[in-house]
Parts: sequence; structure tokens; C-alpha cells
Amino acid sequence: MPAFFAPSMARLIEELSKLPGIGPKSAQRLALHLVKGAEEDVRSLAEALMDAKTTVQHCSICSNLTDSDPCEICGDGSRREDLVCVVEDPSDVVAMERTRDYDGLYHVLHGLISPMDGVGPDELRVKNLLDRLREDEVQEVILATDPTVEGEATAMYLARLLRPLGVKVTRIARGLPEGGDLDYADEATLSRALRGRYSVDSG
Repeated sequence: MPAFFAPSMARLIEELSKLPGIGPKSAQRLALHLVKGAEEDVRSLAEALMDAKTTVQHCSICSNLTDSDPCEICGDGSRREDLVCVVEDPSDVVAMERTRDYDGLYHVLHGLISPMDGVGPDELRVKNLLDRLREDEVQEVILATDPTVEGEATAMYLARLLRPLGVKVTRIARGLPEGGDLDYADEATLSRALRGRYSVDSG
């Protein structure tokens, strides 16, 4: 960090630059904004960060992030318990919920299989999913991973694992652009992809 930044400012910029999607210039802008802002706003932000860090946990059923266990969705008795949608991360749950077309439950993997990045099935919440399907009366699992190389590889891997359990395994349709992210898709596109899901051939 250049010497013309005060040590405390340099540290703030360095910490902010560790956030995903935040480069050095963006980190500097954020740091300057925070330092010039009202002390109560900065304190409120710090308290919100610490509160989230200390209270947010993984739902023991679906692995989504929550501050109560089970999470609000898993605890909603009006949702279909025989239908589980598997997604990469919590932001995908938000995207699916925005469609208002899905009334089942979820399972969050917290990543995708990516050998190049050293991420294998053991680093994901795959075992939790298998345990859940063996215990619950799930009839269909929708694989809603992104239409990327990693997303497709993860979907195919899961399909091979799930077939012997006797559940129907489907994949969201190709309404999503190749290589796109689920949480960036609009509600109409996601709704079409969900309604047009197809049975997965596990090979």
C-alpha cells in the first residue's frame, strides 16, 4: 500500500480489497466513504457485520444460511416436502424464491465441483443431501446448478449418486444462458427454466 495512506487507512483498504469483486480502487473509494461518513453509520455497519457473523449459521436441514434452525423455508409447513431443489449457494435460493413459482424445499451445496480449484464433492454439502434423502420422503430432486462447466459437472455427478435412491432427478431447462449465473437471471427466465425442467440421464 502506498506510503501516503495512514497505516489505519491502509489496513482498511487492504481488508476491503479482500471482499469478492472489490479491487484496490473500489476498496479505496469505500474506505474514503466510510472514513468521511458519520461515526454512527460506521458503528452501525460494524455492529451489523458482527451480529451477522455471530448469529448466522447453516440450517441443519437444507444448509442455507439462517439465524434460526430450521430456517424459515424448512419450517414452513405449507411447502411441499416431497420436492427438493439443489442450488449452489444461498443467493440462488433468493433468486428461485423471487419467481414465486416454486413451493418445495431447497438444499444448498455451498459451491460446485471444480478440480481446477481443488473443490471436490467432499468440500460440498453432498453427504448432507444424501442423508436427507434417505431419511425424508422426497420424490423429486431438481438440480438447479448454473449452466456452466462446473455446474453441469456437479449436476451429472449428483444425478449418478441420486438415481440408486429411487428419486426422480430433473434438471432446470436451458432457459438460462450458457455460462450464466442463476442469481443474475430474471424471474421470468428462471420460471421458464423451472417449469421446463427435464429428467436427467445419469449415464
